[in-house]
Amino acid sequence: MGAEGEKRTYRDAGVDIDVADSVVKVVREQARATFTPGVLSDVGFFGGLFELTGYRHTVLVSSTDGVGTKLKIACALGKHDTIGKDIVNHCVNDILACGASPLFFLDYIAMSKLIPDVITSVTGGMAQALAEAGCALIGGETAEMPGLYPEGEYDIVGFIVGAVEKDGILTGESISAGDAIIGLPSSGLHTNGYSLARKVFDTDRDPTVLKRFQDQLGMTLGERLLEPHRCYFTALKPWLSRIKGLAHITGGGIPGNLPRTIPRGLAARIDSDAWEVPAIFSLIQEQGNIDRDEMYRVFNMGMGMLVICSPDTATEFVGAVSDARVIGEITEQGNGDRVILQ
Repeated sequence: MGAEGEKRTYRDAGVDIDVADSVVKVVREQARATFTPGVLSDVGFFGGLFELTGYRHTVLVSSTDGVGTKLKIACALGKHDTIGKDIVNHCVNDILACGASPLFFLDYIAMSKLIPDVITSVTGGMAQALAEAGCALIGGETAEMPGLYPEGEYDIVGFIVGAVEKDGILTGESISAGDAIIGLPSSGLHTNGYSLARKVFDTDRDPTVLKRFQDQLGMTLGERLLEPHRCYFTALKPWLSRIKGLAHITGGGIPGNLPRTIPRGLAARIDSDAWEVPAIFSLIQEQGNIDRDEMYRVFNMGMGMLVICSPDTATEFVGAVSDARVIGEITEQGNGDRVILQ
């Protein structure tokens, strides 16, 4: 009970509408910079309106995801713009694996008490990544929920919608034995495996380890762990009509994601010596005393997107995309595993 006659406000309960309104004004300007011709509504309307044109037999492709406990690293270092890029690029890559081009994006950010600089840093990175992918930020939600989140921490979710011609969907059905598997390098952990990495380096107990320079990495541990999730859309878009299948290597690593695009009865033979595993993964494995198989089940191990195509297309692709390399081939499965890591 308050003092007699005392007026209660939403701010007294921990929610400041004025701060929320000031944040929306900044985010609205960031979002407008991503608008494409299909956008019919401004940020702040009750719904985001998007006019779809230019397709014959349109299939909409949607996805939603977060960035996991990478947020703990960002909060410990007070650096949040890379998180905005992470959430966008992860979502763009997911629908790209179906052959889709991104149309529009919405975000959800929640924290105990709104911190304008944090939110606008996140959405600023988001807007930059969306502009690079030709995708519009048409709306979202910023929620202030006292008591639900630890002070100074937040959660973020991204929602994306893209489109693909029905006959251009990458179902993987045309994949056959003898097809090549091409790897496109990751930029680091991307957005998976951070719970294990945090445990290995004990960052929750001692966040100062994130600011220590690591000779093996050529930078601080925190800088390396916050490298943004790479977007593969620009590199792959010109090749989509000649690609048979794509696998975005996220949680579950190569063994968990590659079978999602390979027809039953087939397997993938991967030559793990075909690329140099980035130092951050070696450091995690050594310091955490982690088995090789476990590393490949948790992390992307340096390969963020796998492309499956004919050997002829693979030769052209590797010649045109500078950091692409053939890392394996499709085989008959037999009675063994669907992914054989040699």
